[in-house]
Amino acid sequence: MNISSVIVIPRPERVAAVTEGLRQIEGVDVAAVSPEGKIIVTLETEGDGETVAMYEGISLMDGVMSASMVYHHKEDEPEVEISVEA
Repeated sequence: MNISSVIVIPRPERVAAVTEGLRQIEGVDVAAVSPEGKIIVTLETEGDGETVAMYEGISLMDGVMSASMVYHHKEDEPEVEISVEA
């Protein structure tokens, strides 16, 4: 599992539209929107490729001037040992 945070800076007139668009993306959580219009989001994905694709997609959203990844954490799924007793 990958968890990342991204600061998204939209055009001032597109803050509401970009925020709503981000909320529609599965795996994206809008954590905060500053009075200046900066949007802080967290991404939760299964792998690196999905993280990169999601980040690039956000960067290319209509109204987004920039997106900067500020944190990334990769955690392997814990191996679960299943024992079956007869």
